[in-house]
Amino acid sequence: IKLKQTPDTGLRDLPITHIFKHQRKLTLSLLFAITTREALRDSHTDQNITILHAKVAQKSYGNEKRFFCPPPCVYISGPGWRLMQDNLKGEVSVRGYMCLDCSSQSQSDAFKLVFDEQPDSRLFACAKSLYISDQDKRKHFRLLLRLFLGRQEVGSFHSRLIKVISKPSQKRQSMKNADLCISSCSRVALFNRLRSQTVSTRYLSVEGGAFVASARHWTAFTITMGMEQRVDFALTESFVCYGCVVQLVCTETGVTLPPMVIRKVNKQHAILDVDEPVSQLHKCAFQFRDSPQSYLCLSNDNIIQYHCPTRDPSRVVLNDGSCWTIIGVESVEFSFNQSLAHAQSPVSPFPIISSLEVNGGGHVAMLEIHGENFTPHVKVWFGSHEAETMFKSPKSLVCVVPDVSVFSEGWRCFRRTITVPLSVIRLDGLIYRTAYSFTYTPELQLAPVLRGPEQGRRQEGAQGAQEGDDLLETIHQEFTRANFHLFMQS
Repeated sequence: IKLKQTPDTGLRDLPITHIFKHQRKLTLSLLFAITTREALRDSHTDQNITILHAKVAQKSYGNEKRFFCPPPCVYISGPGWRLMQDNLKGEVSVRGYMCLDCSSQSQSDAFKLVFDEQPDSRLFACAKSLYISDQDKRKHFRLLLRLFLGRQEVGSFHSRLIKVISKPSQKRQSMKNADLCISSCSRVALFNRLRSQTVSTRYLSVEGGAFVASARHWTAFTITMGMEQRVDFALTESFVCYGCVVQLVCTETGVTLPPMVIRKVNKQHAILDVDEPVSQLHKCAFQFRDSPQSYLCLSNDNIIQYHCPTRDPSRVVLNDGSCWTIIGVESVEFSFNQSLAHAQSPVSPFPIISSLEVNGGGHVAMLEIHGENFTPHVKVWFGSHEAETMFKSPKSLVCVVPDVSVFSEGWRCFRRTITVPLSVIRLDGLIYRTAYSFTYTPELQLAPVLRGPEQGRRQEGAQGAQEGDDLLETIHQEFTRANFHLFMQS
């Protein structure tokens, strides 16, 4: 059966079976767009994975094993995990393995993670016996986490880069070793070892809104450095130095310790006249600013103030519980939604966005996304609207910024900014959440106020100029889109 072209259908001699297939494809595409928009707005089926780890790791020599301290931790949260378990039909649990990337270890040699459910319903596990030997000559490495739900592989996830050091540097750090210094507003962890015994390691942590010393859990704190003021805490951004006033803020709960002066520790003495930068794995003490003779101390599993009388103006004798080791830590989060994915395939490689670059403006703008793990099978979405996306390389995507009118019809009248989240969606419906967003900012152009007899002629001239500007803008828009499609084809 043949159909002739008509002004209504726009079809030219197509078999009716092809027409039905075309309509079915359009219907499926429309349904996919609608369900994707609903999933983007609804986060009740999201799955979240968080990896906490130290920025540096000490190398092990010979037969010794210097386990990473604090141990890398994994947190799993989100109601989407229960949805996956229901889809797999059966009582399945989360299993995980962690090892060093590019290592010769097999899965049987990797550290097997044992997940425990926390009071906040998150799953928690830590890798206590990971180390890097002197046979590994790398200066940096990453941790590799492999997760399974029953027999179904969830995916592989990498940590951030970890720097390998031989031992903590006791020399004054310079700008050449800036990566070993502790920066203000960065994340750190604190731990204490009584009599330098590994089994007695305790980590500063927050549980139930209170500071505690835990043998397994450790908390990442944001260390902020401020000026020496008694009333307010004036924040500054630079390297943290001994003798400066700092505050430790829990990154999860926001619980804060009082302002304290950080002091260098040498042979169980707090040195009061040192002002050098604080370095990774340095031993230090925290002197309360408003109570100079009191120091932050652990007693069993409790955090207390230890009173140290000052007899020497340059140093103070401390007990074991007042000597802390400080280290910078990193946190990497993975958030995704598998509710629309047709097949339960692994979510990796997981696209990571590192920076955004906008080219152009007005009605036509291009957004270049830099990162890693990009593939030709992903598209960029602005809020609940898909953008024309081109794959350049595994580290770069280019997309056309959707017109702002798709988000708000009266935007040009209200002249307000609009911010929409950026998401990356795989062609099978897997949604990768990102921490990035895009903000539309209006270009304010105030029209001149015309008065007097020249007003009519000026308005006619302005109207003609406006029509010319609209024509040029339309030409520019079509030219930019044509170049984009030619670039995609090439």
